[in-house]
Amino acid sequence: MIRKSALLCGALGGALALAACGQSEKGINEVGPTPDLPGIRQTLVPPMRIAKPVGWGDETPRAPEGFMVTALATDLRIPRQMLVLPNGDILVAEGRGGGAPALRPKDVIAGVIKKQGNTKVKGGDRITLLRDADGDGRAEVRTIFIDGLNAPYGLAYVDGRIYVAEQDALVSFPYVEGQTRITATPEELTRLPSALNHHWTKALAASADGTTLYVGIGSNSNAGERGMAVEEERAVVWAIDRVTGARRTIARGIRNPTALAIEPSSNALWAVVNERDEIGPQLVPDYLTSVRDGAFYGWPYSYWGQNLDPRVRPQKPELVATAVKPDYALGAHVAALGLSFAREGGFGGAFVEGAFIGEHGSWNRQDLSGYKVAWVPFSGGRPAGEPVDFLTGFLTDKGEARGRPVGVWFDPQRRILLVADDLSNTVWRVAPSGTAPAQ
Repeated sequence: MIRKSALLCGALGGALALAACGQSEKGINEVGPTPDLPGIRQTLVPPMRIAKPVGWGDETPRAPEGFMVTALATDLRIPRQMLVLPNGDILVAEGRGGGAPALRPKDVIAGVIKKQGNTKVKGGDRITLLRDADGDGRAEVRTIFIDGLNAPYGLAYVDGRIYVAEQDALVSFPYVEGQTRITATPEELTRLPSALNHHWTKALAASADGTTLYVGIGSNSNAGERGMAVEEERAVVWAIDRVTGARRTIARGIRNPTALAIEPSSNALWAVVNERDEIGPQLVPDYLTSVRDGAFYGWPYSYWGQNLDPRVRPQKPELVATAVKPDYALGAHVAALGLSFAREGGFGGAFVEGAFIGEHGSWNRQDLSGYKVAWVPFSGGRPAGEPVDFLTGFLTDKGEARGRPVGVWFDPQRRILLVADDLSNTVWRVAPSGTAPAQ
């Protein structure tokens, strides 16, 4: 563990000097099913830059023409993922977890830089309920729904129970429609890997028939630098029997699956995944992929199929030979944290079938990437076309951050998209202009 502040000062100066060497190459295609993969570029300290927070003021995020954006709720305590209940009530998981000690001088530097782009608000360790019964885009009811949680993140609802993926356990609570507060003791379905918790978030989704709960569990390092012993059942997706809690690992080598969702036309499980850092500003693309049962996605030995990561020793060529390519690149270091599919016709027009993706934004490349909600069109249950910027304005023209999107949730009954912003601590509501109030 790094202890000397003098090391930080000297290394930080070196980081600023080396950052100038980390410019991206022009003409590199970073998105789609066949992204360009430029050569590996390693430096003593990787290029780092994060957008300075400035707040929204009187501004709001920008949606396409024909949509309006309102702040459904503000002054939250680090909103992450969301869930819309059958009656339209909105649950928001709030909190911050993790706690892995710094291993290298560059880890200390990265921690300082990343902290500069985060909210100063303390995480809530709770779930807040929002109710907008009149559909005017403002929550007239707001309650602490469940309190005293351990860094809650993923949420799901099945057959009268609320499921919460905390950073160390999958728990559930009984729920009665219309309830605005739960005080029942949580029932633990299964423990989740939580040693170190370099990547602490635990994504959650329920299968279409409700029998299975899927949990995404991130790696304990960037590229195995802590040793593979601490990576036991990390960088994986679990399938958990909702009744018994029995689990099996359905995907491995999937570095940090930060959000999971069911694609509605096929009922297949999909994920957005944050890939590794420190081998170039345009490597490795974060991605959107179907989660194939039994698949190995390469981490830490390779990326985007059989492209070897030279930092990892010893290699495992037999395992690398089995690595599958993800379905769709989102761009390097965009930090995708949210995934929700349009359902029942979506918004219509250009937004009928596809996925909304919350991109939290980069910290380790000089030209900022992410900081938006993207739309990836689908056809026949598969990505089909170029991504579209759906919600922007999170960055100013000067490269400062008004906000940073995390979870997204499309509600087909009310035809709205909800976006959690964990920098301004806001939940944004996007709806077609002239949407009639709910009855």
